[in-house]
Amino acid sequence: MRYNVLGYLISEGFRNVFKNKKSTGASLMIMCATMLIFGLFFLIGENINYIVQELERDQGMTAHLVKGISEEQMKNVEEEIKKVPYVAKTTFISEEAAMNSMVEKFGDRFLKGYLELRNPLPAGYMVNLTDLTKLEEVKAQIEQIENIDEVIAQSETVVALVNVANGIRFVSTGILILLVIISVFIIANTIKLTVHARRKEISIMKYVGATNGFIRWPFIVEGIIIGIVAASLSILLLGLGYNAIVGEIAKSFISTLMSIKLLTFSEIFPLVITVYLGLGIGIGALGSIISMRKYLEV
Repeated sequence: MRYNVLGYLISEGFRNVFKNKKSTGASLMIMCATMLIFGLFFLIGENINYIVQELERDQGMTAHLVKGISEEQMKNVEEEIKKVPYVAKTTFISEEAAMNSMVEKFGDRFLKGYLELRNPLPAGYMVNLTDLTKLEEVKAQIEQIENIDEVIAQSETVVALVNVANGIRFVSTGILILLVIISVFIIANTIKLTVHARRKEISIMKYVGATNGFIRWPFIVEGIIIGIVAASLSILLLGLGYNAIVGEIAKSFISTLMSIKLLTFSEIFPLVITVYLGLGIGIGALGSIISMRKYLEV
């Protein structure tokens, strides 16, 4: 009997969708438009966060070693650095590598000749962190390690990166929440039209003893169907548009010049489909429940 009731409720939900083609079509179009805007900001936010994380991985500090120490002492320093909390990895930079980096940076032949005669640049370790907000704390601990001459960290750059990342997350979250509220409002008003058209039928069902849940579920199913279909169409359109845009960006000189790598849609697809289906089902169900409050005793 339970299976029969469940089948009836689901079939009624599908029947409502096809019975009210105009309102369903309008709802799908508006929800698709809303979800496409949602997806646009979502993908931009994910890509910017990805780029910032990549930049964060490249940021860190340089721990210069005291000149003239042995290889064994260098290895001991590296082991001590690795023991410091929040250190992700260390990369050894020899005196020659430091010299070549300086010459490459300034492109000065005279400087190159001078450094080849007498290289004052010390060897050291490039230290990358797992959490850039702990930079000053890690720097202070590394400075206490024996045979460390000085530690150089671009604190202002790091702080700027962290602030940018936090600002992007805050703005993206605010926009996404606003779009979710708009989508719930759209679904609720669409279902309201169906409920209003069937208000007499609902009243008769209540008079003959139908429970609020029995009356409510077909409308919830209707909202969920609209949400899932809108989410599926939006994912399809979003994927096609995203791949086309990312392909053009990858070909452009800007991407080559700035060495920017964007996420591919296949990389982000599992997250997109999870978020979209969750939103479609949640928004559809919530919109239906809200729209029924006027006609049922809650």
